[in-house]
Amino acid sequence: MTPAVRAAKKAGIHFSLHEYRHDVQAASYGEEAANLLGLAPHQVFKTLLVNDNNGRLAVAIVPVSHQLNLKAVAKGLKVKKVAMADPREAEKATGYVLGGISPLGQKKRLPCVIDESALAFKTVFVSAGRRGLEIELSPGDLVRLCCAQTADIKSS
Repeated sequence: MTPAVRAAKKAGIHFSLHEYRHDVQAASYGEEAANLLGLAPHQVFKTLLVNDNNGRLAVAIVPVSHQLNLKAVAKGLKVKKVAMADPREAEKATGYVLGGISPLGQKKRLPCVIDESALAFKTVFVSAGRRGLEIELSPGDLVRLCCAQTADIKSS
């Protein structure tokens, strides 16, 4: 059981786990999950880490069908500027490996912004803490468990 699954259980929310066989050659972990699980890519969300202009880490969650708009994330976090975090730093801060970083159950509680498009769905999918495992939950529960705010942070 991953820390993400433990966090969801502890919170007492309704969720479902979806497992698939991860291909180490996959170019995009999120798109791989959507394809193998037969899901719409705009309902599957990837968890990305950014550094703000003061060197603090934050979490940004966007559909796998889109790229992250760094200016919009900075605005959502109320900072001047953000850049993508170093992958090793992201792994160390979250306790997860790339491609399996979940927004739930991270080692440290980081500021979090979720793309507002998540609110249009009854449920969304995010990594459950390892490659090949997704957790399906309501967007409201995702926002609440991540202490997140929502904003339009995806690129067009």
